[in-house]
Amino acid sequence: MADTNANRLTLGEPAARQLANTTKTVPQWSAITPRWLVSFLPWVPVEAGTYRVNRVKERSGEDGVECSPDEKKDLPETFVDYEEKPREYTLNAVTTVVDVQTRVSDLYSHPHDQIREQLRLTIEKVKEKQEDELVNNPTYGLLTNVAPSMKLKTRKGAPTPDDLDEILARVWKEPAFFLAHPRAIAAFGRECTRRGVPPPTASIFGTQFLTWRGFPLVPCDKLRVTGDAKKSGSGKTNILLLRTGEKKQGVVGLFQPGIPGEVTPSLSVRFMGINQKAIASYLISLYCSAAVLTEDALGVLEDVEVGHYHEYP
Repeated sequence: MADTNANRLTLGEPAARQLANTTKTVPQWSAITPRWLVSFLPWVPVEAGTYRVNRVKERSGEDGVECSPDEKKDLPETFVDYEEKPREYTLNAVTTVVDVQTRVSDLYSHPHDQIREQLRLTIEKVKEKQEDELVNNPTYGLLTNVAPSMKLKTRKGAPTPDDLDEILARVWKEPAFFLAHPRAIAAFGRECTRRGVPPPTASIFGTQFLTWRGFPLVPCDKLRVTGDAKKSGSGKTNILLLRTGEKKQGVVGLFQPGIPGEVTPSLSVRFMGINQKAIASYLISLYCSAAVLTEDALGVLEDVEVGHYHEYP
């Protein structure tokens, strides 16, 4: 067999690449999501990590207010009573420790700083956990704090326009947005297409969102899907509808500004020192919670099937 390199008069590419610089990206992590819930929620600063929700007691019977009362009668009297033991929310810490071998950070930090990238990716992981807790935490999570009167079930499993209209009728006082798993939004889109009423889109934060009755359907993969969504009629989740903001007596996120080592509101990164094994440690803490100010600020559509498809002629 003839030598293929015998007549070559130029430097070959494999050898030349040994002298060339390779352009490298920072580490990519596919688990990072847009975390729209954090962006859509209004955030309220708290002091000493505590937020008290004072509510008015509901009084049965006459409300003590009249229109054009009889001049011969005494004016009606009334008062507004308060709950004597209001609920208090305390900030929870989503926290972890990042360890970096100093030899690694000393020798292998060009062009990308190893400590910076380790902290960046860990902060992303902490923020993903924050959004998961906002939805699923057993104490302050949105799913946990839906009042029984604000829970609805789908009529036939798949999320239909009628189902979303029903939940809108419950959270009717200036709702802000729906929150749903991307598969639930896709399932709703199929039901709309089936009925010839494809949902319009709206541009928010520079991103296109499907809407229904003018309210965006915000995707969030922290609303989990149970079962096998690949099979027809299986795979269930929930769709939330929120009213937001203190002025509207809605849902708010809670944070505490000015914490030690703060890099963003309520998120701190602190150097913990170097141990005898030359490992540097960094403490990452994110303090947050959420509060539902009144029961009618949050509703849920339950048993939403995401695996139903239609056959079109």
